[in-house]
Amino acid sequence: MGRFYITTPIYYANDAPHVGSAYTTVNADALARWHRLLGEETKFITGTDEHGQKVADAALKSGSSPQAWVDQTSARFVEAWDALAISYDDFIRTTEPRHYLSVQKFLTAIYENGYIYKDVYQGLYCVSCEDYFTYESSDEGKCPIHGRALIEMEEENWFFRLSAFEDRLLEHYAQNPDFVTPETKRNEALSFVKSGLKDISITRSSITWGVPVPWDDQHVFYVWYDALINYLTAIGYGRDDDEVDKWWPASHHLIGKEIIRFHCVYWPAFLLAAGLPLPRSVHAHGWLLFEESKMSKSRGNIVRTETILEGFGALKPELPKAEQDLFGADALRYFLLREIVFGQDGSFSFDALVQRYNSDLANGYGNLVSRTLSMIGRYFDGLVPYPASSGSVAQVHSFAVEIPKAIASFATSFDALDFSRALETAWALVAAVDGYLTANAPWKQLEGTSDEQQQALRADVLYTAAEAIRIITALVYPVIPDAAARVWTQLGLGDIRKADLKNLHWRGLQPGTKLGELSPLFPRAD
Repeated sequence: MGRFYITTPIYYANDAPHVGSAYTTVNADALARWHRLLGEETKFITGTDEHGQKVADAALKSGSSPQAWVDQTSARFVEAWDALAISYDDFIRTTEPRHYLSVQKFLTAIYENGYIYKDVYQGLYCVSCEDYFTYESSDEGKCPIHGRALIEMEEENWFFRLSAFEDRLLEHYAQNPDFVTPETKRNEALSFVKSGLKDISITRSSITWGVPVPWDDQHVFYVWYDALINYLTAIGYGRDDDEVDKWWPASHHLIGKEIIRFHCVYWPAFLLAAGLPLPRSVHAHGWLLFEESKMSKSRGNIVRTETILEGFGALKPELPKAEQDLFGADALRYFLLREIVFGQDGSFSFDALVQRYNSDLANGYGNLVSRTLSMIGRYFDGLVPYPASSGSVAQVHSFAVEIPKAIASFATSFDALDFSRALETAWALVAAVDGYLTANAPWKQLEGTSDEQQQALRADVLYTAAEAIRIITALVYPVIPDAAARVWTQLGLGDIRKADLKNLHWRGLQPGTKLGELSPLFPRAD
């Protein structure tokens, strides 16, 4: 059995989550669900980053302590991810004792290996980024991401000898061309290393809200380096060496493009300095744009996930609130993975969301499931019909021959994180099956055919459609888990989480299977 360890960046706990942070998390969740269906032992972690100046400032502004503030904000991430059906295995918080232990053990190892020294930092700093800039790397003294004026800082810090790892990083990039994907982001990280690496400050003495430095009680670790170590904390670093050995070679990080430098340069250098293997890969996606700029809490141009879930939930007033959320989550999840090509910037708008929902989910997949299963209920008493034994797959319909190719194409795209292309493949099948039903019109009595002949034709057509729906549903489960689970149950197949993507093949639906209770999937949205 293979292993697959997938992580999101942990999210900064200075405010509640929004659709931009949901984008990364939904992508990671889809991958985790995919690998579980492939039979791989899978670990998926996410969490919140709770130290640093920005959190301390937000807490002070709210009139609460930093710990009380992050307790409240972290809980909102948990609520949001649960509403979006995020199937994480661990939610890591950087204020947990287990994380303090891992951070101190990890950075002490680097210190003892001779890669950390004390000096004075003087330069520009962005509180929103929690990051340092030179004037050359800034936007004429402003943060290139947040557009705010950078502040001058000078303080005694402990520094990491990043400059010692330039050659080893270049060697790793050369030997592992898929270490960073897509290629445009790999080239960006490679260019940064080739431009020359300078040592970096990793502690702060001007604030106290952070993980204490074990060898110097006047300092706390700089929030970014504390945060990166969460990937090791979650697999037991400093507590369970066997778990670390089990998961770390199988590690994959999903990140936004603005944190490439930290994950693709600083983090691997840290790991090399500590004597640990590097992660298998880092996958960087683009920004989610709203009103033509990056969706950001500091910019104030954000869309909350709960706004979208409430809007779609209103289409299902008969359901409990939790089920309304899951229904809305499928709509949002599908839009994010279908509309936005991973690795590129993508735009979010409510109009585009509703249009994609209506065309693909309501009029497409949902309508296909409804018309097919309703006819099986009407003409075959809710039992999956037996197709004509004399008919070959080719005689049933040409698209049935293409099913194995479609499955392989979907899998190839999904493994490559090309979710948009994978879903395009699945919805091409939806359109083909829909066209097949329309062309064969099983609800009509063909001229010159007996009732027995007509029923045999219906059996062929409706079995073919139902079997195609089964395959489509198994493929798209990682993207729209609630709807797919309901269709699987309506097909009479039980728990979709027990589906086996490794052995997904045509004619896997057993004739005679009793359909479950039928209900509409996706009502149209205005």
